[in-house]
Amino acid sequence: MMERTLVIAPGPTANGDLHLGHLAGPFLAADVCARYARAAGHDVLFGTGVHFTQNYIVTTARRLNVPPEELRVRSAGQVEETLTAMGIEPDGFVRFGDRYVKTVRTFFERLHGSGKLRLRGLKFPYAPRTGEFLTDAYVRGGCPVCLADGCAGLCENCGHWIASGDLIDPRSTLHPEDPVELREQQVLVLPLEEHREALTAYFARQSATMRPRLAQMIEEILARPLPDYPVTLPIAWGIPAPFPEVAGQVIYADAETIAWSMHCTALAAEQRGEVLAAEDELWFSETGNKVVYFFGSDAGFAFAVVGAAMLEALGGYVLPGHFVTNEFYELDHDKFSTSRGHVVSGRELAAEVPRDLIRYYLAATSPDFQRTNFTRQALARVTGERLVQPWNRVADKVGRWAGRGPLPVTERSREAAARLLERFAAAYDVRRFNLTAAAFTLTEQLARLDRWEPGPADAGDFCHEVDLFLRCAAPLLIDLAGEALAERAVPAAPHATEFTPVRLPRLAEPGP
Repeated sequence: MMERTLVIAPGPTANGDLHLGHLAGPFLAADVCARYARAAGHDVLFGTGVHFTQNYIVTTARRLNVPPEELRVRSAGQVEETLTAMGIEPDGFVRFGDRYVKTVRTFFERLHGSGKLRLRGLKFPYAPRTGEFLTDAYVRGGCPVCLADGCAGLCENCGHWIASGDLIDPRSTLHPEDPVELREQQVLVLPLEEHREALTAYFARQSATMRPRLAQMIEEILARPLPDYPVTLPIAWGIPAPFPEVAGQVIYADAETIAWSMHCTALAAEQRGEVLAAEDELWFSETGNKVVYFFGSDAGFAFAVVGAAMLEALGGYVLPGHFVTNEFYELDHDKFSTSRGHVVSGRELAAEVPRDLIRYYLAATSPDFQRTNFTRQALARVTGERLVQPWNRVADKVGRWAGRGPLPVTERSREAAARLLERFAAAYDVRRFNLTAAAFTLTEQLARLDRWEPGPADAGDFCHEVDLFLRCAAPLLIDLAGEALAERAVPAAPHATEFTPVRLPRLAEPGP
């Protein structure tokens, strides 16, 4: 089987639509990465989907007064529609069904059968009135690492995983007035401390490419004893655990990361016409495949730490090669919040603004390394001044030479085009992938072309470099490139000695 890159954007919780905060982070970045890699001649599978087993679905459904099963099906449809509206085209999309359940159970049966799981007593918040244990979305309190208030599980503030029983002053989210006490319950765990040596060596190899927040979190967790990470939980929502010693429990949703990812890539391969013998076939070490994750920094513990530990525990699998993380994207300098109505969906915006402009602006303001901000006014101003107006002037200049047949391309132009290709490749390469840098390079190269006033002596050079510019910009400006280019391959090096210009489409103004 041919080596390829497996690009994965882990699915959001199926409790609502995707807003711009989601899109500006992992989903647009993963789509751009996959598009460029394919244009550069690499074999790429891109998968995403929705996560259906987190108990945030239950708490959101309770707030909306709808059945949780109905909410997760509706949300999956909304997510797919929003991705389509934004031109984000995964090869595979994970939905909930019998096949997914079987994949998850089979994965954990392998871990269990190989003796990698342990039965241990963990303390959980417990509500005596309802007789329920409170985990993740069911319980809030203070993070024992950074003191921020939030739910158990992955802390949005510091990125650490917080055991439900370790929350400071825990309280029920569904019944905040109920008293809560700690009770011990036997669950199956993955003892991460037993994998310290392998994790330390693995993250030492990853340190050169990890972004600062993930690197800091990894450094902090390795400086203290690693936790017993629960694989089963004593709650009702989730996939029933197939182990008699924890009868009645479910598999912890946040432990499904690798099984979800394997299912995701299998679906992507099948969509491309492959027939796989097993869900995990693309992850076998002998394939040489490269796994690249795109996710928010707060998901790092589940996908990077626990995921790597599970793969190491089983052996014989490739480990993720790169983690491309992002921070939060804000709306008018406040966090996106569906519950407060402080949100803009991708579908809503794409109905009013050409999606090439949205993709460009989200890339230009991408929260690659720190929180960034979205406003409609800035989108209109920035895209108008830096993209639409200069591109339309460039397109008009090319149009003056259209229909005159092939024009000569000089060595100087080939050298300049090689530099252009290098700058875009530096931003798109997975080792240093940087969506903001890609948008910046697009802006600067477009401005250079806009300043150029070609005459008979250099018109061929100008049109040649515009063509290469558009090929490099195509992963972001998908509709413009789709209309202008018959094919979107990015050459390894420029070699044209002549170029025949054609009229190029213009971009529409963003409007008020």
